[in-house]
Amino acid sequence: MSTGETALLEPGRAVVGDLEIAFDVRGNPDDPALLLVPGLGTQRVYWDEPLLDLFADRGFRVIRIDNRDAGESTVLDHLGTPGLVPRMLGIPVGLRYTMSDMAADAIGVLDHLGIERAHVAGFSMGGMIVQTMAVEHPERVLSMCSIMSRTGRFSDSLPGGRQLLALLRPAPTDIDGFLTHTEALGAVIGSAAFPQDEDRMRRIAVQAFERGIHPEGTARQLHAINAQKDRSRALRKSTVPTLVIHGAADRLVFPRGGRHTAKVVPGARLRIFDGMAHDLPEQLWTRFADEITSNAARAAHGGRAGA
Repeated sequence: MSTGETALLEPGRAVVGDLEIAFDVRGNPDDPALLLVPGLGTQRVYWDEPLLDLFADRGFRVIRIDNRDAGESTVLDHLGTPGLVPRMLGIPVGLRYTMSDMAADAIGVLDHLGIERAHVAGFSMGGMIVQTMAVEHPERVLSMCSIMSRTGRFSDSLPGGRQLLALLRPAPTDIDGFLTHTEALGAVIGSAAFPQDEDRMRRIAVQAFERGIHPEGTARQLHAINAQKDRSRALRKSTVPTLVIHGAADRLVFPRGGRHTAKVVPGARLRIFDGMAHDLPEQLWTRFADEITSNAARAAHGGRAGA
């Protein structure tokens, strides 16, 4: 595929039940699809465009989505906000939707695009969503990459105190306050060993703000995360070729979460990056693209996780 074929992002909306899931596509429709899923309270723009170029140059048709309750997808504020205790402890009282619902949203985007099977990758909550896709919709998943995520095992669910407080601090509703908040959050959960381009991060934050910030939606997403049962037992039966990427410096989702994920999925590959915390450092993008491409090749060469 030539780079000219990857120049434009084509936005769209998939009707999935009563919702619209916003997405965009880059690349040749004849190339295998790579579906990218963002994390808690974030948007598809956090899968930055130069990273999409790396994937497209390696022969993927790249699809990014906004999860429900985020970005340009349907926001469900009419459902109200779950209580703090049920949300944090995963008590399903007042649960508005589940991780299974969010996985089905992603499948709905594939249906909308007429894609039978796709490679999938997700970071943080997005990793949990693609794990759920592999468990509940294995016939639709060619390969899976779970990045800085976990299986839902309780012992992996406790973040560092500073990181949790920073994550739960409400984002201001004005642009200047939001940018300051985003910078402060990045300083706590981001990779100090891999300084980010400040102009690039500001650009993405401005995009996210303009597309819509939905704190109540983030609360509903967090409730869905914590209310889902541990996926470990189901993942032990998976035959989806799996790659697990994690940062050794991650204190929001500790590396043991990634190690356990790789341990339970048969044949999973584990890549722990020194200095990486809870973000996607641009200095590692080429390595991410190479690893995901290599894992995807296992699907083309046999399809079983242990291949």
